[in-house]
Amino acid sequence: MIEQSTRAGLSFKDYQELKSSVHQNLIRRVDLEKVATVRDGRMRGQVLNIVQDLVSDLSVPMTAAERDQLAREVLDEVFGLGPLEPLVQDPTINDILVNTHRHVYVERAGLLEETGIMFKDEAHLMHIIEKIVGAAGRRVDESSPMVDARLSDGSRVNVIIPPLAIDGPALSIRRFAHVPITAEDLVATQTLTAPILDLLKGAVKARLSILISGGTGAGKTTFLNVLSGYISERERIVTIEDSAELQLKQRHVVRLECRPANVEGTGAVKQRQLVTNSLRMRPDRIIIGEVRGEEALDMLQAMNTGHDGSLATVHANSPRDAIARLETMALMANLNLPEKAVRQQIASAISVVVQIARLSDGTRRVTHVTEITGMDEDVVSMQDIFIFDKQGVTEAGRVIGTFSATGIRPRLADKLQTSGIAVPATLFEHAVRVQ
Repeated sequence: MIEQSTRAGLSFKDYQELKSSVHQNLIRRVDLEKVATVRDGRMRGQVLNIVQDLVSDLSVPMTAAERDQLAREVLDEVFGLGPLEPLVQDPTINDILVNTHRHVYVERAGLLEETGIMFKDEAHLMHIIEKIVGAAGRRVDESSPMVDARLSDGSRVNVIIPPLAIDGPALSIRRFAHVPITAEDLVATQTLTAPILDLLKGAVKARLSILISGGTGAGKTTFLNVLSGYISERERIVTIEDSAELQLKQRHVVRLECRPANVEGTGAVKQRQLVTNSLRMRPDRIIIGEVRGEEALDMLQAMNTGHDGSLATVHANSPRDAIARLETMALMANLNLPEKAVRQQIASAISVVVQIARLSDGTRRVTHVTEITGMDEDVVSMQDIFIFDKQGVTEAGRVIGTFSATGIRPRLADKLQTSGIAVPATLFEHAVRVQ
């Protein structure tokens, strides 16, 4: 737990009042509106010198370390995100979750923990929220109490304030690693095994369309990013995302991002419009960050009309649920298509569903690699190639389980071999225990 304890023998309230008084004195000496917009280390150093002078003039008995800490916190209010700044600078933190001004949680290594950090009051939190939202070119108030935006560093921000948030403003920041996770990292952390990676690598190279399914925070986007790395440099890739998160390494990439409605409630550009437009951009592959609505039908049609080898993610708890959700979203296009026709589109377009889950100990595991084999009367037929079987939990809370092949040689193995990709029979016979 990250503590924000009282300092210099003061209560939290008195310490916040002391910090506010230093901040007010700084405002009288410096035009903070101009200073805060300058991305210059020299300017930050000059302001720090002024803050240190103001802190040294305080009559409150404080040690040198406590005075330095106070000066840094005041500086964070000017140039950073106030109490959240140390969390933003911590590379081990994936999510920052603010539940009103009294409680701040973080996710680290897949597990939630309370920080003990608090804001002075609701107005203090709203000031930081407005600072974050303003940097993204958005606004938040009672007439527009929800905001979903992306920061300059790629972090995704969601804000919801009263009257929708009953107890007070809530802020969520989803952060992404500046150094992308590699396939080797996934094998090392036992998210999957080398044979599973070899099969999926071959599927991408052989231009088989893959759907990655999982819950919130399961690592779908990270996994999609890794698989996209096996797409040839010779291919033109168009990515479509609600909020840009992918970090593709290829040079021939066009990145598209949805646009929310403006203050007047107009000007929104949805994923379906971007998918339709991407078909006119001569893509070899289309990557959709997350399928969440009627664009599912356009994606399936694209996969069935020359854009095979495309990749996408979807929220679902199992491969079967992923197919059911895809069907439901395709029907949202309101084209009065019969369900069987949509299922035929799905069975023809998608070759593999990869299910990924975040377990109780915070680890991520690929729990299913499932092949879609076609239609059996009115049902999409599927067969598991690899599964992760959870077998228990250790006293330390670690999940024990086994990656194993089902022993079925998938139909896609022939497609891989005709594409010049070797598929040894032993690939579908392995079992690996993890704990």
